[in-house]
Amino acid sequence: MVLTPSTMLALGSPAPDFQLPDVVSGDTVTLDSFANKEALLVMFICRHCPFVVHVQEELARLGSDYRNRNAGIVAISSNDAENYPDDSPANLKAMAAELGFAFPYCYDESQKVARAYKAACTPDFFLFDGQRELVYRGQLDASRPGNNEPVTGRDLREAMDAVLSGAPVSNDQTPSIGCNIKWKAA
Repeated sequence: MVLTPSTMLALGSPAPDFQLPDVVSGDTVTLDSFANKEALLVMFICRHCPFVVHVQEELARLGSDYRNRNAGIVAISSNDAENYPDDSPANLKAMAAELGFAFPYCYDESQKVARAYKAACTPDFFLFDGQRELVYRGQLDASRPGNNEPVTGRDLREAMDAVLSGAPVSNDQTPSIGCNIKWKAA
């Protein structure tokens, strides 16, 4: 495990397009799949990272809590499944079922989507407004494995609530910290 912070992509950046298979439904998910949503949360997560395991139940709650609030959510795993078999599409599908994810969970086999978003770690969060401009990137909340802070999703929830209410999102944003994305050998 290499402790890695998010890259903090520039606010206002446009959401990169993507076309990925949902490991649960088998459907193809694209940026346009969320065209009618006022907000879009793109999360880079995986099954094996202890930082994701630490917050995975809160990620499931986010999906449930925002399901009927005109917010789109998509989870993407870009890890090299050959060298990290816990992150294979079959295991991602099992994770989604175990946690009751109410959002698509996609597998980025080529890793092109993670590179387009400049994703660096798991978990890594990117929140876009209705025009698909980046308004938040950073941590879910201050909780980390072993620091005794409760997992609340506070930082990300505040940003999502602001977007959905038409309020500005604070520019005071803290990078997410997690395991590095497991890149394939070049």
